[in-house]
Amino acid sequence: MAPGVELGFAAAAEGPGAAWRLRSTYFPSKVGGRPAWLGEAGLPGPAALRCGRCQQPCAFLLQLYAPLPGRPDAFHRSLFVFACRSPACYRPPGPRGPFRVFRSQLPRRNDTYPEEPPPEEPPPGPAPAPPRRLGSGAALCRVCGCLGPRCCGRCRRAAYCGPEHQALDWRRGHRRSCDQHAAGEYEILIEPEEPEFPADSTDDEQEAEDTSKDTKEQEELGAAGTADEAFQSLDEKTLEAMAKHETEEEKIFRMFKNQTAAEPEQIIRYCRGGEGPLWVSGENRPEEKDIPNCVCGAKRIFEFQIMPQLLNHLQVDSLGESIDWGTLVVYTCAESCGGGSEYLEEFIWKQDYSMGCTL
Repeated sequence: MAPGVELGFAAAAEGPGAAWRLRSTYFPSKVGGRPAWLGEAGLPGPAALRCGRCQQPCAFLLQLYAPLPGRPDAFHRSLFVFACRSPACYRPPGPRGPFRVFRSQLPRRNDTYPEEPPPEEPPPGPAPAPPRRLGSGAALCRVCGCLGPRCCGRCRRAAYCGPEHQALDWRRGHRRSCDQHAAGEYEILIEPEEPEFPADSTDDEQEAEDTSKDTKEQEELGAAGTADEAFQSLDEKTLEAMAKHETEEEKIFRMFKNQTAAEPEQIIRYCRGGEGPLWVSGENRPEEKDIPNCVCGAKRIFEFQIMPQLLNHLQVDSLGESIDWGTLVVYTCAESCGGGSEYLEEFIWKQDYSMGCTL
């Protein structure tokens, strides 16, 4: 039986009542702030976290805790998504571009976490601040939480992944204080999708297809009687192709809106090994050849997608103005290979809305 779709929702995690759940020891799924790294070994360095277009360092976007049942080597498993701050890098659609995705997994018995699950109750005392160093002593960037080999020349305490984040932090207020913490974190709450009319899905699709055919026929009849001189030179086959393309786009976008209408605040759709992504357009959808195999040689499969509603929760100061997407689709190694203790890069595809289609 194929797994069902699970939905993720952003819940504010500010204050001592919730922030404790966003630390690594509680295996969180979260948006914003700094990454709560799973394994401490083999973290991606500054070079691996640069935008594929402008080569500037990416910011942490979100992480998803996604263990694989029945896989002892993936008892703990998390996926980390990073995004560029520059709006210009979001204009071209397609693979990677302004995004980076990394996967880390650990067996139940490991050197970092106890074998028993973490307690459900918050720890005593105030919630701990995001760590500045790993257990090994390696410093973490104050801005993005990645490895920080560079440090502030004045206080010698604030670490950075590179000069770009050091300059950004200086403008944000490091000149006044070395103790400010990242804000704007959200916990991602996961729950199964409950389809409203599961028995009627086939009928709905057939009705949408019939409606599309009727619309096409009406448009062809209308075009024959009302076409002006500018279109008289187009033959019937060309007009039919134009009408079919338009109605197919409308159909796909209508299905996207209908599918998300019951839970309009969803920011994640997760379904590894089940049904594929929910596309917003018929254009710019990857073919099998567009999705590269994993470094181990295995194919990559769809695991989850990031919905456009996430944009409502992002701080402009963190990721810049006018960034946009229709959906972000993450593909991961079908075998979820271990790769030792390193973080392995996976594949992400950005699809935008087609012209004339907006939420």
